[in-house]
Amino acid sequence: MNLMTTLSTGSGFWNPVLWLVALIITLIIAYLIWARGERQYKAGTEQVKPFISGNPEPRKGAVHIRAGNLYWGFTDALQGYYRRVIPLHTGILTDYLLWVLWVTALVCILVVV
Repeated sequence: MNLMTTLSTGSGFWNPVLWLVALIITLIIAYLIWARGERQYKAGTEQVKPFISGNPEPRKGAVHIRAGNLYWGFTDALQGYYRRVIPLHTGILTDYLLWVLWVTALVCILVVV
């Protein structure tokens, strides 16, 4: 089989030459975008620090976001669900496997019926 021809499959085609041309065009476009970039960047200066609206840079520990605060909206919206599910959480793997078996059996019964 010639590598420069199109390979027809049941759901499309594959032509390595077309893919190489597309890759080269994409790389040229990416280089042109990169070449138009800012030339005045200097590593190790004030340019690398984050802009915090003129406020002084906070201590490293002061910007830490706890997971409880990060997911507050999610857990608050599902609070009714969590109230019922948390007592069922035992931390024992065999309990979870039992739940998986019961749910799988229920789904199989619903699918068959």
